[in-house]
This record gives sequence, structure tokens and C-alpha cells, in this order.
Amino acid sequence: MKKKLIFRLKLTFALFTCGSICLAQTDLTLRYDRPASNWNEALPLGNGRLGAMLYGGTETEQLQLNEETLWAGEPGNNVPEGKSADITRARTLLFAGNYAEAQALMLEAFPRKVPDSSNYGMPYQTMGNLWMNFPGHGQATNYKKELDISRAVATVSYDLAGVHYNREYFTSLTDDVLVIRLSSSKKGMLTFDLKLTSPQQQIQRTTRGKSTAIMRGISGNSENKRGRIAFETHVTPLLKGGTLTSTDSTLRIQAADEVVLILSAATNFKNYKDISGNASDRAHGLLQKALGKRYASLRDAHIARYRAQFDRVSLDLGISPQQQKTTDLRVREFAQADDPALVALYFQFGRYLLISSSQPGGQPATLQGIWNDKLSPPWDSKYTVNINTEMNYWPAEVTNLAELHEPLFAMLKDLAVTGRESAKKLYNARGWNMHHNTDLWRITGIVDGGFYGAWPMGGAWLTQHIWKHYIYSGDTKFLDTYYEVLKECTRFYLDVLAEDPQTHYLVVAPSMSPENTYQKGVALSAGTTMDNQLVFDVFQNSIAAAKILNRDAAFIDTVMLALKRLPPMQVGRHTQLQEWLHDWDKKDDRHRHISHLYGLYPSAQLSPYRHPKLFEAARNSLTYRGDVSTGWSMGWKVNWWARLQDGERAYKLIKDQLSPAPEAQSGQHGGTYPNLLDAHPPFQIDGNFGCTAGIAEMLIQSYDGDIHLLPALPTAWQRGSVKGLRAPGGFEIDMDWEHGKVSRLTIRSKLGGNCRIRLAEGTHLTGKQDLLPARGENSNPFYAIREIAQPVFSQQATFQGVSLAETVSYDLKTKKNNTYVFQQQNQ
Repeated sequence: MKKKLIFRLKLTFALFTCGSICLAQTDLTLRYDRPASNWNEALPLGNGRLGAMLYGGTETEQLQLNEETLWAGEPGNNVPEGKSADITRARTLLFAGNYAEAQALMLEAFPRKVPDSSNYGMPYQTMGNLWMNFPGHGQATNYKKELDISRAVATVSYDLAGVHYNREYFTSLTDDVLVIRLSSSKKGMLTFDLKLTSPQQQIQRTTRGKSTAIMRGISGNSENKRGRIAFETHVTPLLKGGTLTSTDSTLRIQAADEVVLILSAATNFKNYKDISGNASDRAHGLLQKALGKRYASLRDAHIARYRAQFDRVSLDLGISPQQQKTTDLRVREFAQADDPALVALYFQFGRYLLISSSQPGGQPATLQGIWNDKLSPPWDSKYTVNINTEMNYWPAEVTNLAELHEPLFAMLKDLAVTGRESAKKLYNARGWNMHHNTDLWRITGIVDGGFYGAWPMGGAWLTQHIWKHYIYSGDTKFLDTYYEVLKECTRFYLDVLAEDPQTHYLVVAPSMSPENTYQKGVALSAGTTMDNQLVFDVFQNSIAAAKILNRDAAFIDTVMLALKRLPPMQVGRHTQLQEWLHDWDKKDDRHRHISHLYGLYPSAQLSPYRHPKLFEAARNSLTYRGDVSTGWSMGWKVNWWARLQDGERAYKLIKDQLSPAPEAQSGQHGGTYPNLLDAHPPFQIDGNFGCTAGIAEMLIQSYDGDIHLLPALPTAWQRGSVKGLRAPGGFEIDMDWEHGKVSRLTIRSKLGGNCRIRLAEGTHLTGKQDLLPARGENSNPFYAIREIAQPVFSQQATFQGVSLAETVSYDLKTKKNNTYVFQQQNQ
């Protein structure tokens, strides 16, 4: 009781002394009072390439290790020969209405079980573990384990027999090694053994001299491919005082005052078709370079590099006494407790994970980022591109981490090469394509057979990230670099679009609405709503890019003709946005994928102001599906409800997501593990990234011709501040709000041009430059509206209308690199 009273007094004083809109600082530390008992309680560390999961044991410490290029298998695509006739036949059957027969044909041509002649993608694999054994430390007291995501540094501390022990851990962004510093309050108290292990089958463990433990191995085989990634892990302790001895595979530290461990790791991977690198030389070089630096220099350089990215955005939603509790307890109590700071922590944790798992020059974040403790992880921990990989990068632009998008763009360049094979062999088409999965080797063929895998739209969705990065940055050099990727993706769809004999629309067939069925056991279809929306965006992006770069006029004329023949969106008999070309939706369908709402988010094809009936139909579709689902699905739903301007429902989804994940390792329950990682279950990282993007979407939206501030603010967040969020056209936004309305606004314009903002009615802001009432279309080309085809409505649809908060739009003429500040006008 006394602690709570002191906390409340401090909180009251902080709010009083910093003024009416200043909030006490949100704490950005994950805290625990016991070691991890399983992987879902361990804490993630990463520098984009090297990952570690920290357990924090006192007697036995474990750090599970990953390196981003350690995958099973070897170079090579997975496109089978002689299957194009089956795909053509399936299209004919679909157009004739023989849906079950078409599905059966595709399953025969592409069985769910991996055919001998192909593969369904290689798994991302664990490297192994670093173990430290501290004899007699099992009776420790005053235990604390923390991860400070404002610095990307973790600590473990405890007391034992009158001695205070402390460990500090980080994966260096500057020196590309794992660093651990162990210290104690009395000299000579650090005695422990150190070793490396791995579940990989081809492993050798040795020591170099008395100072370095080395583990080398080869990645595992999978399906019909032999593992050929060679890897090495080196670890060297630096001692103050004490002695260091070794056996064949173990290092022993005795009676040291302080120990700094440096761990390096590397593989022979150069790129998806070249594995001629030297893992030993790479690991040794990284280690030696780091050993030549003082610990403080390693730590300070790492923190400075990390903060240069992380500190671009801050979010404060208020604090409460819950912040004093351990993070796992806060998650358990979130549904009933007032804990706005946990939402801010979760938002920033998503940014921390993206910084830690996706750095320029490396690989994109997988289904589990860079953290995986298995040789055969769930879904292979590869790249599932019918939602999950894209969701990983939703926070990149809006939360000011644009350069972390680069690994995804680099992968797209690879896929635009390997995808020519699948386009030609499977569809007799030019350009490039891929399906719903890829891996380190950039496979582009069908994965998981002719049911889940018969979706030739992966490239269409991934290329949206190229256009998204361009409109946020205005970087025409970047657009020119990736223009051919866009163009050749467009060329593929020009070649494969076929005329539906009933409607005469141009449609993609065969395809499917990801992982959903409209008849028992039948997913295969033609002209699904998501496909139509994706092709619409692909064509529009290519048209716009070609005009900006003044290229390919004749080609773009062809694209524009095909664009006009795409199916429009349709509203069905349940007043729902149809998922398929035909009105097959069921009101009791609770499927995790709601792919036809792609047009609502992340795309920008549905507007509450320009398409109110479509907007209502999308809301109905989302309502019918319900709330609780897999973690990633609930993360997507936060974004959808934000786009629907329903802050209360979006906040409910955040509460659903920030509930304890079940112990079950499979299912569709969602939730959050004690370490704040997202549960499908099991762990998938996309739910973390989706929820971070969703929280940003509740605060700022910039898809509908303007920058809408606080479009979906729940009553629980009536007061707060955010700094550093980005909007297209090079704008950065800081804002404070009170009583649900913006009270202070700072706009930084990187490119100049018109800045149109939408505010709640009754918001009165003044500054050195006037905010003028908006007139006509926004003159800023980064906010150009793309007109969709006239929707088609079922005669059975009945519309009730959707109530929206009243808003007012203003224009601000900005100059490049200028800053504009506005404050609430005194009434």
C-alpha cells in the first residue's frame, strides 16, 4: 500500500510540474522476477543478422542462437515440369462451373504431400545454444530480468550469499557480435563453465587454444534437398582476474572479477544461388575485430546506432501503477486494469523487433523474425506472402523505419528473377510471379499443394511495398531502381488474365481467396475479390511509375485497357463485401483470413466519404467474421477497425491480442506470450508488427487524399502524445491531444507541397502560417485518388448507413525542409 501511495504521489507531481498536456514518461522496459521456463518466456535480442533468445537462468544460463542465413537445403527453385496444361484445364473447368472437379485436378497435379521431384520450401533453422553453468547459484534471491527496448540491452541480476551478480547482454548493431558482460559486487566471485551445443546433426565442437570455443556444422536436409549451409560459431571470454582453462569443447572460468564474452557467427551464404563464402574466416574476422575494442565502446556504439532508429518515434498514452508490475503480470491483468502504457510498450516493442530482425543488407524478417529454436519450426518459419511477410513490414514507413524495408526490396529483386521460371513453366506467361511462400533460395512455385498453394498473387502483394516506400519518400531514384520489378509483375498479369465467359470481366484463374473455401473442400476459384483488388493496384502502380519516370507509353496504354476490364467490387445478399466473384459468402464464416478486405487495408480502395455503401459492406464483412482469431488476424483487424474509424472496436482487438496466449501450441486463439511475442498459436511475429501498425493507424491515416489525425481514438486514450509518425509526401507528424482533439501539432515537410490535414470538428489550431479550408482535390501528387470501378450491389442488400464523427479538412502550403507548429486556440 505504501509503495502504491508513493507511486501515485510521484505521478501526480509529474503531471502537475510538466503542464496540462505533458505526460509522465512511458517506461520501455520488459521486466520479470524469474528466469524463463520455456522459449515463450525468453527475451529476443537481435541485430538483423544475429539473433538470441535470453532465458536468464541463475545456475544454468541459456541463450538460443540464430543466424539469418542458416536454412536447410541448397540453391534451386521448386517449379515442376509439365504442369501448365493442368492449370489451363483447371481454368476451363472453373469457367464451366465445375468447381469441385477443378479443385480435384489441381490437388492431383500438385499434391499436398511433397512430390519427389519438387519441394515446398526449406525451413529456417536454429544454430544452437550458448550455455553457462554457475555451480551453486540455484538459490539466488532478488532476481530481476529486464529488456530495455529504448537501448536494446538486456540485464539479469540477483543476490547470492551476500554478493550481487549482474549480467548485461546485447547483439551489436555496429560490430555484429553478441556481447555479454558478467560482473559481481565482490572480486573473484565469477566461476562458470561455457559451451556451445546444437541440435544440428553434422556438428563439430572444439576450442582454439585456451581462449575460444568453436562450433561448426552444416544445415539440415529437408524434403528432397541436401543441407549445404556451412556455419561456425565462435565465443571468447575476456577476463579481469581469475583463470581460463579449456577442454575439447568447454571453457572454464574460475574466480574472475569480471568477464566479457564475445560471440560471433557466420555462414557460407552469399546469395540465393551462391554459397561459396567462408564461414570460418567470417566468424573469426568478426570476433577479432570486436576483441580489439573495450566493452564500453562496444556497448555505447551499439546503443547509439540503435537509438538513431528507435528514437525517431515516441508514443505516450499515459501511465498507471501497473507499470510497477512485471510484464507477464501486466499482460494477464490488462483486460481489467487501466494500463495505457502497456499499449505504448507493445507498440514500441514491434518497432524494436523490426529493428532487431531486418537491417539493410540482410534478409527480410521471417515468420518468426530471426528467432527460432527448431530444425523444423511451424510453417518452416519461412516467408508466407499471402499476408504474413507483408504484415511484417506494415510499420516500416509510418513508424519511421523506412530503411528496414530494404531487405524486402532486395528479396523482390531476386524473386523477379526466379519468378520468371514459374511464370513461364506454369502459366506460359512472360514477366514473373510467385505463389504464397518463398524461402532463402527464392522459390516461386506452388507450395503446400493445389489447395492453399494455388494462389499466383504473391508478387502482386509484395510489390505494393515498392510503391508504398516511394510515396512516403518521394525517391524517384528508388522508383527507377525497382521499376522493372513492377513492370514485369504487371506483364505477368496482362498475360494470365482471362475473360470470364459469364461476366466478360478479365480475371485471374485458377486462384483462390487465401486459405478459405466456399464449398466443402473447394477453395479454387476465378476472379476472387482480393485478386481483383491486387491486380488493380499492380496496374495503377505501374501506370503511375511509368508516367513519373517517362517510360513505356505503349506498354502502359495496354495496361490501361486491361484495367478497365477488371471486375468491380460487389456487395452481396448479406450486405457484405463479396469475397468471391459470385455471392457465396456465409454470415457464420469465422475464417481467419478476410482477404477481400485488402481493399480497405492496407490498400486504399475503399473510402468512407467516396464509397459509403462499400464502406458499410466492408464493416459488415468484418463484423460477421468476429474478433477472436489467430494473433496475426487480430492484428489485421485492429487496422481494419481503425480504417472504419471505430476506435472502441480497434481497442477491443488490442485487448484481445494483449491477453495471455494459451498453453496450447496450436490453434487459432491468438494472444500474447509472457515475452510479448505474438501467438497464432504457436509464435508468429506478424501479429506484433500488425498491431504496431494498427496502433499507428488509430492515430494517423493518410490513404484517402489527406492526413487524418486521430481518426480512431478510443475513449481510453483521450489524452496523449506521439512524435515522429510519417505520412506520404515526406511529412512527419508530432501531436499532443486532449479530450480526444489535437491540442498541439508539428508538421515537418521533407519535400514541400500541399499538406492537407483532416481534424475533428471543433479543433481550432493557430500558428505562424494559416490553415486554410480545403478546396477540391488535394494538389499534392502523393495524395492522388485512384478511382475504382462503379460497385455492383445485390438487390437483397439493405443499407443502414455508417455514422462517422464530423471532421474538417485544411490545406497548408509547405516548403521543403520547413517545420510548421500549431497550437490549440484559446477559446
